[in-house]
Amino acid sequence: MTETNGTPTPGAPLTGLRVLDLATLFAGPLAATMLGDFGAEVIKIEHPSKPDPSRGHGPSKNGVGLWWKLLGRNKRTITLNLSRPGGRATLLRLAATADVIIENFRPGTLEKWDIGWEELSAANPRLVLTRVTGFGQFGPYAHRPGFGTLAEAMSGFASITGEPDAPPTLPPFGLADSIAALATAYAVMTALAARDRTGEGQVVDMAIIEPILTVLGPQPLWYDQLGYVQERTGNRSANNAPRNTYRTADGTWVAVSTSAQSVAERVMRLVGRPELIDEPWFATGAGRAAHADVLDTAVGTWIAARTRTDVLAAFEKAEAAIAPVQDVRDVLTDPQYQALDTVTTVDDPELGPIRMQNVLFRLSATPGAIRWAGRPHGADTDTVLAELGLTPADLAALRTEGAL
Repeated sequence: MTETNGTPTPGAPLTGLRVLDLATLFAGPLAATMLGDFGAEVIKIEHPSKPDPSRGHGPSKNGVGLWWKLLGRNKRTITLNLSRPGGRATLLRLAATADVIIENFRPGTLEKWDIGWEELSAANPRLVLTRVTGFGQFGPYAHRPGFGTLAEAMSGFASITGEPDAPPTLPPFGLADSIAALATAYAVMTALAARDRTGEGQVVDMAIIEPILTVLGPQPLWYDQLGYVQERTGNRSANNAPRNTYRTADGTWVAVSTSAQSVAERVMRLVGRPELIDEPWFATGAGRAAHADVLDTAVGTWIAARTRTDVLAAFEKAEAAIAPVQDVRDVLTDPQYQALDTVTTVDDPELGPIRMQNVLFRLSATPGAIRWAGRPHGADTDTVLAELGLTPADLAALRTEGAL
């Protein structure tokens, strides 16, 4: 585990990249985390008296927020009040040393403090300013408060999620924010690649309402060309069947997918209904989906008579696609996740050994790493600003002003 002194991970692919994380809740900070996981030096900048709200989100232990331990990993933490002159001046000094700034203030906020793109790019023409907001930097909704929940509703996700006769369903976690975080990390790397060619930075405008719409698939195209509006189908799919969750004899659940025709045929042979394969409608995914009641009954009856262990073993032997419906307790003991080290252990000075998701993917030559979990509020303020050239007297003056 690397010491929290800003030393990059040797050989990490983003070593030498400096990111200033000004954002909160959750897309912007998570994008910065992903960059930090692969070697970027991330400096988390928080208000002196109003820390990132993720520190207080969800359960805590011994007064320490656990979500922050995940979201704040691989980041040094400093405080800075950007609305004060000293805070503004210090940010501009930091910006001159940085490659990327990630922020999620409402459009116009940085400009109100005289630290908008004009001032930041003047301080550092190579800077990439990444602006993550609910609705983007322009348009009729730009100045509204924006959260992932609104994106999940507006994008069409909620309207297709849930049972047909039940209300639209929102996810019980930050789905839109997480998708936007992935997109933001990609956008940052794209802008940096352009900078390598042109020598100049630019502004990334990321609206949380957009990436989730992309991952929903061709719904706009379907409607544009066919007038087709996807409806709620529960766990079923309009494109293939059987595709559902099924209860086993010992009261657990499994999920079955038959996106491939050959897999659908194997499942029907396994459950003792090979005659269904000869039905004309069975030859296409849409045809099978139109007869989901028949197929669900066949598969569900067979599964309901057997334990989950027996069901999983039989499906694996038949080379049919199945997975147990797991909660977090199952995930932590799942042998495939264990083999991949998907949930890894991190030594934390405040809480001791803690388990969290590992870095997002594996690179064979330049892997990422969790160097440390989320640090206390402002833990690295003096160190980072001293590296910038500020003296103890400078720091004292900034604290007197309320800038730190």
